[in-house]
Amino acid sequence: MTLRIATWNINSVRIRIPLLKRLVREAAPDIVCLQETKVEDASFPLEELKALGFPHVHFSGQKSYNGMALLSKIKLDKVQCMAMAGSDHKRHMAATLPGGVELHNFYVPAGGDIPDPKLNPAYGFKLRFVEEMTDWARKKKGAKMILLGDLNIAPLPHDVWSHKQLLKVVSHTPAEVERLDALKEALTWCDVARHFKPEEKLYSWWSYRNRDWRKSDRGRRLDHIWVTPPLTPALKAFHIHKNARDWDSPSDHVPVMIDIGL
Repeated sequence: MTLRIATWNINSVRIRIPLLKRLVREAAPDIVCLQETKVEDASFPLEELKALGFPHVHFSGQKSYNGMALLSKIKLDKVQCMAMAGSDHKRHMAATLPGGVELHNFYVPAGGDIPDPKLNPAYGFKLRFVEEMTDWARKKKGAKMILLGDLNIAPLPHDVWSHKQLLKVVSHTPAEVERLDALKEALTWCDVARHFKPEEKLYSWWSYRNRDWRKSDRGRRLDHIWVTPPLTPALKAFHIHKNARDWDSPSDHVPVMIDIGL
């Protein structure tokens, strides 16, 4: 069985149901992992999302910020939402796929604007969050896992429009990259984007502040899909659905997808 799995920071699911409908029409994903749904569970648009062809919908949300969801055409087992870094934020949702493969959907904190944990507690929280992810990963050695989501860090020089100009900008600072590298090394994760396109400039996020985002192309690769080594041979394709940034009332992130055989 080949599955197409997408991750997308949708930046409010209720506002962007028409965009989800378009993604389904254009890309036909089997599983969609959403971040930043921005809706409490009582107001989650469950039936509308099921009507898009996803009979299995799981969600855990908060009012106005954070929030996770898994939309799936196949049954998911052991679905749970877990707290991280001592907070009650809805930022980690997990499920088990056929063959015992664990799927982990993450939304790493953005970290504010000032890259100093003393001056900016949000930045310190972000660093602690990724450190806790690393501790978690070290306990999962040997597992078949897919880790994906908005990790809010662009680690490589060719993951940002200007490595030099963004070194002191939150999302590309050395402290963030160092911690994301430690997480990656914890299980020798395969970064699927760089497995297929090792040197190409790749972005998944463009700021709303850019009047013409495509012309300026000042993007960052903040959205990631990683797999543990046992799953690397099963990878078949990778795609960033860049045109979604041009859709009506878009998220500032675009969907990122893989095809994988399970």
